[in-house]
Amino acid sequence: MATIVEENALTTTIKAWPERIKTFYNDVRTEMKKVTAPSFKEVRATTAVVIITVFLFGLYFWAIDNVIGKGIDYVFRSLSHR
Repeated sequence: MATIVEENALTTTIKAWPERIKTFYNDVRTEMKKVTAPSFKEVRATTAVVIITVFLFGLYFWAIDNVIGKGIDYVFRSLSHR
């Protein structure tokens, strides 16, 4: 008995696919109509922000790497001279 119910559910699901796909594509088309491309000025501004942010993070990680590296080097030197 459970097999018949499972088959009916599977059949219903398979029959619903074309309508669900059609609805999905219609929703995608509707949403894509709302999309606008950024202006050249906006692209330049966000690109500048990204470049500056990358530079600042690189500088920060370089400084932290040096501090940790020198700290570990100091610990190894102090332990090796004993």
